[in-house]
Amino acid sequence: MNLTRALGSVGGLTLASRVLGLVRDSLFVRFVGASFASDAFLVAFRLPNLFRALFAEGAFSAAFIPMFNRKITDKDGPGLPAGVAFAEDALSVLLPVLIVMTILVEIFAWPVTLALSGKFNGVTNEQFAFAVGLSRFTFPYLLFISLVSLLGGILNSLHKFWVNAAAPILLNLTLIAALLFFHDHDPYLTARNQAIAVSVAGLLQLLWLVHACWTSGVRLRLKLPRFSPDVKKLMALIWPAAAGAGAVQINLVVSTALAASLLPAGSVTYIYTADRVNQLPLGLIGIGLGTVLLPLISRQLGAGEEKAAMESQNRGMELALLLTLPATMALVLCGGPIVAALFEHGKFTALNTYYTAQALSAFSIGLPSYILVKVLTPGYYARADTKTPVRYATISMGVNLLLNLALIVPLQHMGPPLATALASTVNVILLYRTLRLRGHFEPDARLRRRAWRLAAAALVMGVILWLMQGLLTPYLHGSWMVRTGAMLALVGAGSFVYAVATFALGAFTRDDLAFLRRKRAR
Repeated sequence: MNLTRALGSVGGLTLASRVLGLVRDSLFVRFVGASFASDAFLVAFRLPNLFRALFAEGAFSAAFIPMFNRKITDKDGPGLPAGVAFAEDALSVLLPVLIVMTILVEIFAWPVTLALSGKFNGVTNEQFAFAVGLSRFTFPYLLFISLVSLLGGILNSLHKFWVNAAAPILLNLTLIAALLFFHDHDPYLTARNQAIAVSVAGLLQLLWLVHACWTSGVRLRLKLPRFSPDVKKLMALIWPAAAGAGAVQINLVVSTALAASLLPAGSVTYIYTADRVNQLPLGLIGIGLGTVLLPLISRQLGAGEEKAAMESQNRGMELALLLTLPATMALVLCGGPIVAALFEHGKFTALNTYYTAQALSAFSIGLPSYILVKVLTPGYYARADTKTPVRYATISMGVNLLLNLALIVPLQHMGPPLATALASTVNVILLYRTLRLRGHFEPDARLRRRAWRLAAAALVMGVILWLMQGLLTPYLHGSWMVRTGAMLALVGAGSFVYAVATFALGAFTRDDLAFLRRKRAR
């Protein structure tokens, strides 16, 4: 399997999803603004997203995919039928747990929302009851998206990466449709309709994955729960993987709760909106790389190809640096123009743009760390080691909490994003150091030679963008077409400068270009 081609497939669809996500967020702040109604919805949406990251997409995939891969690649076993039988056993236990969890959260939504928000800052009982109601509307999404994660893990193992990568597009299209056709002059009604649309979108995603599995010859039967030895092993791997895979999400939840309880209304929206922009390169690069690397390295290690696994991780890190460093530079230096072009219209004011851009710059400092976590953790999960990442994630969460408490008062809405970025950096350092000490990762000569050149090329691009943004600022407040043109000019100029700089500094060579052309032709 070609890593670049697979990343292109996943990354392209993830990019489409992220772009649609920005359209969704742009419409949301246009109709709702940065207010308590927006804060309440975002806290309610954070709840299923937290559990999704902890127990569904992150932890479940990290534990399930290596085990499923070993089943279907066992030369002495029945292959895919064995993998399907294992998936059915996992589903028989997962589904009842999800149903019970959903019922419990629906019953105890009040204390759960209180824990996530600190009852917000200075709201009335009626406003808090509204936030609790939104949480009840959004939480069924967890049930659907967890089942999506199971089916998506099967399809990823069969190298059908695009199907699972396309599923989030349905979420964004559903929320966009709800905003366009069911928005109201009252922002509270618009926020409520968005909460309902979240769970509708989860059901649509599940139906999409069920159809894809059926057409691939995978039809899971519902069975009575059975704790087979494989399921017990899966459960033992999931719990430590949950914290390891969801460290960033847990840090964001802590940041959201502190912002909701200590900062003025609208602060949660500033932090969320900034994070959404920051998530664009993270989704395109980090999630794409993590999705491709885990089954790839699992297969290579299962076949005893240690050298090939090392090569895959080196190239994964190289791709991460190539794509992440310029994105980091652009978001840190040009956050103001980017936020203005995307969100400043309707009820989202210039002051909202200013605060959001500050939060974006703080978040983006940690962008390389967020993505490198996705590159490094497959080196642990592919070896069935989920305990080491959870130890380091726990340390990272502790650092995040301490930095949040230290920074939130002096830096206000910039404090939680900066704390999240620094905590993620600590996590990456620990993951990288341990892989090297164990001999599971060693930067090869090519990676060492190119890393500093890529950083220098990104710095050159950053200087040019800094000089350009003043010229484009007047065009970032006009019509949609004018704003889009200004953004395309900024992105195009940065991409051109970065491409020239990588060639000039030797970070990317003609041989690489010829290699990619041969791969495409083949």
